[in-house]
Amino acid sequence: MISTRSFVISISLAVLSMPLIYAQDLSSYRGFQLGMELPAVAKQADMQPSEAKVLHQRPAVIQELEWRPQGFYSSSAQGDPVKKVLFGFYNGELYRMVVSYDQQRTEGLTDADIIDSIAAKYGTPTAPVAKIISSSPSQVYSDSENVIARWEDSQYSFNLFRFSYGTAPGMLVFSKRLDALAQAAIVEAARLDDQEAPQREIDRLKKQDEEKNAAGLKVRSVNIANFRP
Repeated sequence: MISTRSFVISISLAVLSMPLIYAQDLSSYRGFQLGMELPAVAKQADMQPSEAKVLHQRPAVIQELEWRPQGFYSSSAQGDPVKKVLFGFYNGELYRMVVSYDQQRTEGLTDADIIDSIAAKYGTPTAPVAKIISSSPSQVYSDSENVIARWEDSQYSFNLFRFSYGTAPGMLVFSKRLDALAQAAIVEAARLDDQEAPQREIDRLKKQDEEKNAAGLKVRSVNIANFRP
């Protein structure tokens, strides 16, 4: 039987730990929850689901949606430091977010400044010797960035970095489970694309010839009708 004293201590420890657990909730960024469906993400971003770009359709549907909190032409120095967020979806579920911070609105901030700000919400980070891919799967060449600080648990990962083509900071946020599924699907999609490339080229040339012949027949029928010796 648990003594009254032990029970009180257990309850007290649980209560004290609640703020820490909440502070380290890595399942969402700015209210966008990893695992959210595409329509819900689009609605929250004040966009349309149809604005998402389809990157692959098999063996899984991989999509991207780019959101700019300030709009494309905002220049206010006091505005949101987030320039854009690239949402990635695996079969309609949000599996990762690549956050790009604005160069002007983060100018002068040191890595420590940014880490302290993020740590206030997500807790103490680690500083692993690691790299992450910040670029879209649609790019031919991948952008590999050094991780400055990482916040993670068994399910989610937040990775602070600076873009290699500038000094602006960025953040890669992802669900470990969904990201693993998405990466495997992307690799398989690339394999299938390579395998099917010769047949696609044959089909393209065939369609091109059919369209050319159809156009020729149309011109011929018009010219026959109008021809006078």
